[in-house]
Formats: sequence, structure tokens, C-alpha cells
Amino acid sequence: MIVIHYTAMATCAEARVRLCDPAFEVSCHWLISEAGAVEGLVPEDQRAWHAGAGEWAGVTDVNSASIGIELANTGRQPFAEPQMAALEALLAGIMARWSIPPHRVIGHSDMAPSRKGDPGARFDWRRLALQGLSVWPDARAADVAAFWPALRQVGYPEAPEADLLAAFRLRFRPWARGPLDAVDAGLACDLAQRFAVDLPPAPA
Repeated sequence: MIVIHYTAMATCAEARVRLCDPAFEVSCHWLISEAGAVEGLVPEDQRAWHAGAGEWAGVTDVNSASIGIELANTGRQPFAEPQMAALEALLAGIMARWSIPPHRVIGHSDMAPSRKGDPGARFDWRRLALQGLSVWPDARAADVAAFWPALRQVGYPEAPEADLLAAFRLRFRPWARGPLDAVDAGLACDLAQRFAVDLPPAPA
């Protein structure tokens, strides 16, 4: 899978120093500056410390099963056009090299909803989906009770319900407020219908 992050640092140069310093125990495979410069920091076939604790589609050691991409961004600003264009080119190459389907391109907040919020509400997931580089649900309504099992089918981990709803909306409905509603459920059910994953059996 591929996990997209933002650096949450003031500059790309500062982020690079942090990502390359073993003392901080954090790294990534690729770093993309605001200007669209793409820099490889860890070979794709090696493990990088970018994901931390979390889970996606039953995978609990995400670092060992993913490629991490860091976007230089404080988390409070739009993602620059050159940066998005560079990300799209990089994603297309990685997905082709490793046969990664669009539904395996996720955000850090997807796999760690109680800890992380990146790449955040300003990141344009729909733009990626229109190019086959991620997924985007079709709008429809569904019973709210269907929301939680649909999230598990898509790949979301076990987490407090408030955290899961916030993470889902951060990616697919960043403007939404209030309690879980039929639109949330419909979006989740549409994703589950099209991209359900095979989860490992629950422990006895």
C-alpha cells in the first residue's frame, strides 16, 4: 500500500533533516517539496519508519507493507499545484512498479484515526481518484447502522467511533459537521461495495 503524509514542519529543508536523522526514528521513502521537487530518502524495497502504530485492512505492521510519501506542508495551507502534479506522477510510477490498486492508497489518518490527521482536510483526494490514483465514493443514502461495518470492509481499523467518523469525514466530507448521518453511511457503503478487502478472521 501507499501512505500519504504531510510533514507538519515550517520548511521542506527542516523536514528533510528530521527525516534523515536516526535519533528521531522517523523516515519515509519519498519527500516532495512545495515546488514539486521529488527526493528519494529510502529505497522502496526497504522498510521506512513513516506509519507508526495503526492498521489498514488487517495489516498491523504498516511500515513493512507500505511506501510512505511525505508532502512538505504545515497542515494549515493548500497543497501547491506543482507539488500535486509531482505527487500524481510519483504515485502512478509506484503503483505500476508494485501493482498497487487505487484503494490501497491511503492517508496517515485512515490507518491511525486516533493519532493522526494528515494529509488533512485541504488535501484533494478526489483529484487523485479522477486519475485512478485513489478512490472516491458516489453519493447515496444508507441506514446509519451500516456505516460501521462498511468502514471495516473498506479497511479502517478498530478505533473509537468518534475518531473513525472524524477520519472518514476528513478524507471524504471535510466540510461535514454533527452526528453520523445517512450521507456518511451511503458514502461508506458505496466504498465497501466496490472495494471491500479480505480481512483476517477475528481471534477466537
